[in-house]
Amino acid sequence: MSKTSFLFPGQGSQYAGMGKDLAENFPIARHTFEEADEALGFKLSSLCFNGPEEDLKLTFNTQPAILTASVAALRVVQQETGLQADCVAGHSLGEYSALVCGGALTLADAVRTVRSRGTFMQEAVPVGVGAMAAMLSIEAEELAAICAEAAQGEVVAPANFNSPGQIVIAGHATAVNRTIELAKAKGFRKAMLLPVSAPFHCALMQPAADRLKEVLDCVTIHPLTLPVVTNVEAAANQDAGRVRELLVAQVCAPVRWEQSVHAMINQGVSRFVEIGPGKVLTGLVKRINKEMALVNIEDTAGVKAAV
Repeated sequence: MSKTSFLFPGQGSQYAGMGKDLAENFPIARHTFEEADEALGFKLSSLCFNGPEEDLKLTFNTQPAILTASVAALRVVQQETGLQADCVAGHSLGEYSALVCGGALTLADAVRTVRSRGTFMQEAVPVGVGAMAAMLSIEAEELAAICAEAAQGEVVAPANFNSPGQIVIAGHATAVNRTIELAKAKGFRKAMLLPVSAPFHCALMQPAADRLKEVLDCVTIHPLTLPVVTNVEAAANQDAGRVRELLVAQVCAPVRWEQSVHAMINQGVSRFVEIGPGKVLTGLVKRINKEMALVNIEDTAGVKAAV
């Protein structure tokens, strides 16, 4: 029997105006933004709807903003379309949206946690010390070997296994640049630095992981009503007792997105519904397997199309 997975976007999918259309047309979406505003003690909704972009791009703002926009869209989907998920997954930050969908986290706890997560990740490495780069048309084993050669006592490693031939690396800026040059010397010329403020999902994030653990220890984790395919293991988890450890590990571990999609397909998923701003994840799924049915829902038009 064909199964459906809900997917939730991560950092980089934000834009000024996200969620505004849904909030204007569906009371449940408007109430979701109000709930987040109250939990955080400031008008996150105004930042989502109106920007400015430079403030929305700040990591400690970006993370709760994308999460809230995603949960608002999710609640509209659940109310209006009748679509139901057999499992859920999210890319990095998106795993928190997936956990809200799966019942493990309340929206209030989730937005407060990711606000802290964004702050900790930004403060873990001084601006300019770290970097990330997209490496294209290169296999994982070859890239791992190049990273090892380029490290020279510094940190550089795969951070996102996004799709076939698209792997993001992270680490010290000097080591990331050495990796790019070494890859080009070996014939892999498709590489580009990414405009990010910190080297996410690598060992340099350990201080952020340690601080996040203290926050998560104070958050109530509720029983999961749906399996969540985690970034760390690329496998379904429905044990609420493991949620904290997996979220802490996720900060330094690579996002195994390609493997996660394969895991869902192997469990019978043939339809992926990306819920929240942007179309990054369905784009990645299409590169991983062209046979999947793909749906994006981020505004009223998307909801009507889904209906």
